[in-house]
Amino acid sequence: MIRLSAFADESDNSLEGQIAGLKRNGLSLLEIRNINGKNVMELTDEEAKAIRARLDEEGIKMWSIGSPIGKKDISISEEEHLADVRRGCELAKILGAENIRCFSFYNAETAHEKMLDLMKKTVAIGNEYGIRMCHENDKGLYGDNLARTKEVLDNTPGLYYVYDPANFIQVGEKAEDTLSQLADRAFYFHIKDVVAETGELVPAGYGDGDLLGLVSRIKGDKVLTVEPHLKIFAGYVLNDKTVLKTKFQFTNNVEAFDAAVSAIKKVLVQAGYREEGGVFVK
Repeated sequence: MIRLSAFADESDNSLEGQIAGLKRNGLSLLEIRNINGKNVMELTDEEAKAIRARLDEEGIKMWSIGSPIGKKDISISEEEHLADVRRGCELAKILGAENIRCFSFYNAETAHEKMLDLMKKTVAIGNEYGIRMCHENDKGLYGDNLARTKEVLDNTPGLYYVYDPANFIQVGEKAEDTLSQLADRAFYFHIKDVVAETGELVPAGYGDGDLLGLVSRIKGDKVLTVEPHLKIFAGYVLNDKTVLKTKFQFTNNVEAFDAAVSAIKKVLVQAGYREEGGVFVK
């Protein structure tokens, strides 16, 4: 069984707009990143409780906290980083999420031991709260390519993994290499695609990420989080300092979001899945 989640902030900045985007596309899982112009890590306890209550009313479950934890320079102090992790875990408990997306720092090539030590302590705090810390391969951070992602995972017991096919393509990796060596280790997946030659982001199945191959490899139950990146959205400038290059033009964020969800659903059907009751089964 495959369930779809989404970064619904790419559909709308507001909580109500994000709920509408999920329901319009038949999704009941959210990976929260930004709400009303605030990064999830900036939410107060009261704001988080209100969000949880509203999602509960709509039957939407918080799948993961799409946090920027570890998306900082390795020069960060241990105290500051671990405080971020602990705050992320506190928010996850309030919001009802069992997973937190995290990263392995900028400029960590010259501070290898510190990076691994902080990753291990990140996992330890997650374990205290019963939260899975899930490392994403993201361009520019230590664990962005195949070799370094494997290194981080191999040396951090208990660290879960989020496989992002587009991010690998953007740092020069080939889908056949990353799929064969890392896809089976993924706890869940971020779904976006990219054209290798131009760096243009496209809906799933239109690029070089081999989304059909990815879906075809899945065994058992998995969650795919749709992360469109097909049009600039309000939270993009808060999380990514690079230029967003896209191939297709969409009138607005709602249209781009819906196209991204539709594209991965088509890939799932191609792989032999059918949609039943909001999930995909074979």
